[in-house]
Amino acid sequence: MTRTSDGAEAAPRTETGKSLKDQYRWQLWIIVAVNTLFLYGVVQANAIKVDGLRAIFTDAQNLLPVGVALIVAAVLNGLLSAEAKARVVFLRWHHALPGHRAFSEHAARDPRINAAALKKIHGSPLPTDPVEQNRAWYRMYKSIENDPAVRQAHRDYLLMRDYTGLCALFFVLYGAAGVFFIPSMKVGLIYLAVLAAQFFLVRQAAANYGRRFVTTVLARNTGKEVPVAKPAKTTKPRVRKAKPDTASDAGA
Repeated sequence: MTRTSDGAEAAPRTETGKSLKDQYRWQLWIIVAVNTLFLYGVVQANAIKVDGLRAIFTDAQNLLPVGVALIVAAVLNGLLSAEAKARVVFLRWHHALPGHRAFSEHAARDPRINAAALKKIHGSPLPTDPVEQNRAWYRMYKSIENDPAVRQAHRDYLLMRDYTGLCALFFVLYGAAGVFFIPSMKVGLIYLAVLAAQFFLVRQAAANYGRRFVTTVLARNTGKEVPVAKPAKTTKPRVRKAKPDTASDAGA
């Protein structure tokens, strides 16, 4: 998500030195494991329905495609670049990152962002070119990358982005394995529909988290997210008592 001026993806790290990816890597493995077990369960359930309980012991070869799909999905997810995953998430081939539309689209749609303060921080008219928008946004991000709200938004986006990449691989690899090894065409199509639904839901969530990450950086930079000042207490004016007219007594 975050990129340097030369286009390389930065490795976000927390104050403890642990990268954001290391924090959610175990969640990705759970996602892979659950999808793998789901594929195996569908294949086995259909085999039991067709051949009876003996299929559990005689159809051990069903484990082979599941194991291969697990390994291939894990390897290919590592081969997918951040740019490729962003293209899948935002359905754009060029200028896929949400930072490419930080000022022209996302800033105007977030009520947390103070547009006047944003222009003052930038020091010049806000860029309209996608590449320049991403560069300007990245400079703002680097200034507050350790802000808790920014770190959380970044982590959420990276997790869902990688999950989207896995969903695309699940649909291709696991879907092919399911159609080939599930004897019932109806069950195979239902399995494909479930994988497709997973992909579309996770992709939409990743896109939302990506936009939220961009706007959170802008909002924290403009200082719009500050506690609301308490109204000043109203005090009643003091009424001074009139002093006795001593001068009139002195002149009597």
